[in-house]
Amino acid sequence: CSFPELKVISRLRPETKYGLPSDEIAICEHDGQLVAFLPRHGSKHTLAPHKVPYKANLAALKEIGVEYVIGTCIVGSLKKEIAPGSLVIPDQFVNLTWGRDDHSEADGGSFIHLPMGEPYCGHLRKKITEQSVATQTAIIPQGTVAVIQGPRFSTAAESRWLSVNGWDIVNMTQYPECYFARELGLCYAAIAAVTDYDVGLQESLVIDPRQMGKVLEIFRGNVQKTKDFLLAFIQRAPGLSCGCASTLLKAYYEEGL
Repeated sequence: CSFPELKVISRLRPETKYGLPSDEIAICEHDGQLVAFLPRHGSKHTLAPHKVPYKANLAALKEIGVEYVIGTCIVGSLKKEIAPGSLVIPDQFVNLTWGRDDHSEADGGSFIHLPMGEPYCGHLRKKITEQSVATQTAIIPQGTVAVIQGPRFSTAAESRWLSVNGWDIVNMTQYPECYFARELGLCYAAIAAVTDYDVGLQESLVIDPRQMGKVLEIFRGNVQKTKDFLLAFIQRAPGLSCGCASTLLKAYYEEGL
């Protein structure tokens, strides 16, 4: 577990009907609260974004009793006003990936059209926002994330196209992770840490190789900021009471909508 503040109680890697998750799930304790930690890309960061077993990851978390999932991710900014070092809580995504296993949870059963107008859990996002006020952590409480295929980054032309569409940040992992969480009845929110302006913006640091040290410095600062925030947020876990997916989803599957 990359959180030394968490006490690891056990590790497990349950086999799901979708296969094995990316790595072992660490079951941890922090101030009396149980937390599960799963590295999306594997503990050695060996799984590229298009190779991550998203469905198996989320199914494994649900299988061990997880109800609320916060997916942390690194993003690039598509807008000048979203500066490097910012934390964004997305409320929408635009899927620009291809070839990923994103078939319905209902495969082999009744076909459904699951509503995705609000893909992220509003209750969980609200609690994250409330925590940011309590801890005086600056966040941007909403934003649209454009999810690209990866593992390569965008060209400058592609990046400018993402920006002129009005999207806020760019990432490689939010789809189909967010979608599968909804299908499996898990409440899901993301904390997106901005490391740089994307390459299509003239403010981008990565245009100049000499600035890579600055990018890495921002990255390390974001990691620590996100860790500190999550450790504080764990204390709010007993106050979570959202059923945004589970109740609604049950009705959709039973009715076969």
